[in-house]
Parts: sequence; C-alpha cells; structure tokens
Amino acid sequence: MASTTQAAKQVSKALDSAAHKIIESTRVATGTQKARIDPQIPIQGKKREPGSNAFKEHEHRETMRLRKALDSVSHGKNIFVYTNVRTKQVVYSLTRYLQENNVLRQLIYHGKKTVPAELRRDMWAPYYSVHFSNSRLGLRAYQLLREFSMQRQLSPPPEMITVTEELLAAKRPKNPVEAEEFDKMNLKRIGKTMEKKERARVLMDQRATSVADIAAVVSIQDQAIADGFLERDGKRGYLTRKARQRRRAALKEAQEKAEENQAYVADLEARMSESQGEDVEIPEVVRILWRDVHDAQFAENWSKNVRHGQLQLSPDAQIMPMGVPEPANIEELEELEEMRQKEAAKAAKEPEKKKKLSFFS
Repeated sequence: MASTTQAAKQVSKALDSAAHKIIESTRVATGTQKARIDPQIPIQGKKREPGSNAFKEHEHRETMRLRKALDSVSHGKNIFVYTNVRTKQVVYSLTRYLQENNVLRQLIYHGKKTVPAELRRDMWAPYYSVHFSNSRLGLRAYQLLREFSMQRQLSPPPEMITVTEELLAAKRPKNPVEAEEFDKMNLKRIGKTMEKKERARVLMDQRATSVADIAAVVSIQDQAIADGFLERDGKRGYLTRKARQRRRAALKEAQEKAEENQAYVADLEARMSESQGEDVEIPEVVRILWRDVHDAQFAENWSKNVRHGQLQLSPDAQIMPMGVPEPANIEELEELEEMRQKEAAKAAKEPEKKKKLSFFS
C-alpha cells in the first residue's frame, strides 16, 4: 500500500513538473494543439497518406486524447469564468470550453425563462480566469465560488431585493406626465420586497458579486495555507479492509492513467518547450486575467498574493506573453490597457481580415 501511494505521488509530481515546463496556465498558447502523427506508422493495418480520411480520423482521435491528457494534467489549477451578455449571469468552469450540463446546473430558477433549455454559446463571453499553482487550492476555490453564488441566489440578503429610491429613479420615464403616473404607482413600494421579475433580474446579475467572491476566496485560502492546509494528506480516519482495497485499486488505476497522459503530453512538451528540459520556477501566487481590467475594482481589496493580468482572446496569441512582465496593480493595468487601445485604433485603420474570436481557447 505504501509503495502504491508513493508511486502515485511520484507520478503526480512528475506530471506537475512537466506541466510547469510548458503547460503553465497563464502562458500557454490559446490555439488548439494537434497531435503529430508519423506517416510511417501503420493505421488500420497499413501506411496511410496524410491527406486520406483514415489518417485524418486517426489524427482527430489522437488530438482528442491529447486534449484530455492536458485537461487531466492541469485539472483544478484553472478556473474559467463566463458571463451571459444579456442577463449578466456568471458560471464557473474547470475547462476552457463550456460544457452544457455543467452550465445548466449552475443556473438557478427564478421564474419563467430564467433558465434556458440548452446552452447558446453566442450568449456567453469570457469574464475572467483564475490560475493556481496547486490543484487542491483551485478545486477548493471552485467549490466555494459555486456555493457563494448559489447561497446568494437562494437566500439573498434583504437589502438586495428591497425596492429603493435609486431603483425607481433608474426606471422612471423621462416624460413628465408618465413620470408623475409612475411615482403614484411606485413610490409606495419603497422599502418593500421587489416583484418577481425585478427580483429575478437583480439576482441573476452576478458580475460584481462574482469579483467580490473570488477576492474573498483568495483571502480565505491565504488563512488556510497559513493553518497548514497544503500539508495535510487529505486521508480520512479508519477504513475497513475492503475500503482500503478499493483505495489501493483506485490509486493504481490513477497511476496508470497518469502515465498514459504523460506519454501524450511528452510530444507536445518537446515541440513547445523553450527551456530544453529545464524546470521553470513558478511563484506561489494566484493569477487573475481579466477581459476588462476595470472589473477588478468591484472588490474592496485584494490579497498580496494576487497578480492581475490582461486576458487576450486572439486564437493565435498567448494569454500572457513570456517576455512581458506582469502588472502588479490596477494603475499599471489601466496604463497597459490604454496603450493597447491606442495600438488597436491604429491597427483598425489598416485593412485586415476579420478574425473570429474564440473563448479562452
């Protein structure tokens, strides 16, 4: 049992080291990586031409295996946050691409037409992404973010769903006659609970509260790390003999799966690594990449271990270029954003082919 556990830890450590070499979350290219297929290797019993359907099908399957291997290596270290462009709802994902079942589970029913029947990808846009150096921290943060979001929607604070003068002022018509009628109908509602549709609209808008939640989660984890959260082995108390057998079998299966994933990642590492096998030291910080850096101001304060950056959506660019130093505060981010806007304005004057923006990948 001890040897199995030790072997699993060694494989996990080796995979983490490989991931730190080239698959660093905030630096890996956003384009989809394809698996390289040697034309000399027999496919379905004989050699195939690179343009044949059999070769393309085999390449597609190997690419899907590589994608799953990359997701397995970095599972729990990255949280990708999306927002609905119409309702301003926020969902969290452990993968760069949206999964329909995962998204629909996070949407709370607030009334008619508040939960869609299926996922429309044109209605969801990247909001920000969070990157951890340890998968346990990332998975715990993912759990807390979803719990905070669900608790706020199912049991909102009274002041959040109470009619206020500011709410009525935003809805008051500009026409004096209509404004007078509006006041007669709604001024008596001040201090009372909102109507169902108004309440649904307010509770679904999670853009500001999501930023406050991630700031609070990082602060909670700072205290947990100080209390020795990462040093704990995560094992439970006494287990029966059959339970120990099941755990040994699960560890053995996880070790075999990790070795298989490592084989798929090795080829990609050889093609992308610029360090020629040398380990890259990654500081113990939390990286948050924003689509709009001004959204970071929704939080009152940030932990000193947080580093902010700009999220780039170009499919052939990098999320955070290797040679560019990371901005450390909001002021530097704003200056960087102004420079990029000026460059974008200059580039817009020149005729270019229109590129389709992907999500995080």
